[in-house]
Amino acid sequence: MDFKFSAYHVFVVGLLAFLQFTVVLDFMILSPLGVLVMEKLQISTQQFGFVVSAYAFSAGISGIIAAGFADRFDRKKLLLFFYIGFVVATFLCGIATNYILLFSARILTGIFAGVLSSISFAIVADLFPLQVRGRVMGFIMTAFAASQVFGLPIGIYISNLWGWQSPFLMIAGISGIVGFVIFSFLKPLTTHLDHKTDLHAFHHLVKTLTQTKYLPAFLATTLLATGGFMLMPFGSAFSVHNLGVKLEDLPLVYMVTGVVSMLGGPLMGRLSDAIGKYIMFVIASILAAGIIIYYTKMEVTPLPIVIFVNSILFVFVAARMISANALTSAVPELHDRGAFMAISSSIQQISGGIAASVAGLIVIQTSSGYMERYDILGYVVATAIVLTVILMYNVNQIVLKKHTK
Repeated sequence: MDFKFSAYHVFVVGLLAFLQFTVVLDFMILSPLGVLVMEKLQISTQQFGFVVSAYAFSAGISGIIAAGFADRFDRKKLLLFFYIGFVVATFLCGIATNYILLFSARILTGIFAGVLSSISFAIVADLFPLQVRGRVMGFIMTAFAASQVFGLPIGIYISNLWGWQSPFLMIAGISGIVGFVIFSFLKPLTTHLDHKTDLHAFHHLVKTLTQTKYLPAFLATTLLATGGFMLMPFGSAFSVHNLGVKLEDLPLVYMVTGVVSMLGGPLMGRLSDAIGKYIMFVIASILAAGIIIYYTKMEVTPLPIVIFVNSILFVFVAARMISANALTSAVPELHDRGAFMAISSSIQQISGGIAASVAGLIVIQTSSGYMERYDILGYVVATAIVLTVILMYNVNQIVLKKHTK
């Protein structure tokens, strides 16, 4: 049976995509502002590192805590509560005048932002059947590429004009408008409340976390984030010092990659609906693993080839995430969906943070800036991708059994 997208369905997808855009931009904007922040606040690279990691770990922890409550309220009210908190915390980042205030504001931002993606994906699973979930996820996840193409250049530009705080104030202002739209036009989502759940939040969390049929999905999610978080922190340094990309050409690499990802994401989502989520995941994983091994072995390379390899790599990494999220969204029962999504989001945040730390132990940067052992990192990531394919097979079997009953 074909699912017909109504005007309201299109509105919800667009709204959630724009919400994701603001959250992703808030997460990504701090790294390129590092030089300005360290200079203005007179802080060390280590302190700046703490500010960045504080967000990820507080987001991971808050997701776990919120999981117990995620299925006890109207999803609209829950989304509004955490989004208002996110707007306030982002505004506080924009008025921070010293290290302690910024550090505290980033912890607060992580607490609220860490739950927003999981609520969004729970809403998608509530409103859209499995057969169209790939294209919906594909569109929403273009927010990552859009923030890279539009958000970062604008944010960096206004920070040069009005100071490092201005991008946070810009994000808070835009997010405030999005919050008003959610309040005014998003309909209540209460279907999951018709199914009885354990009233005690902690019991509901533990029950969801230890549910045997959910464990393969949680395990697959743990490894899913590994690739991006291992390669991403050193991507710009590798491009400049190993591939010979000029510093002034780096924005072009990211912009073209982002545009290709924006176009490729929805296409990969539709394809995963057409040929099957797991089949799409396997194909994208094999291609991504091969490209990663090739990419991490590259030496000085002409700019057009660097852009091409980066672009196709990002498309297949996005295809993996889209098909995997669409598939795992079908695993939980309706009354566990919010908790399941919150736990999955937390697992991605925490495992991503650990993966970035492990990558730092593998890669060595010489005095000239050259990144040694980046090819070893490529093999580690490719191995993680292959293991995820095996783990995701079990997830697919669970979904097939559930939907053929």
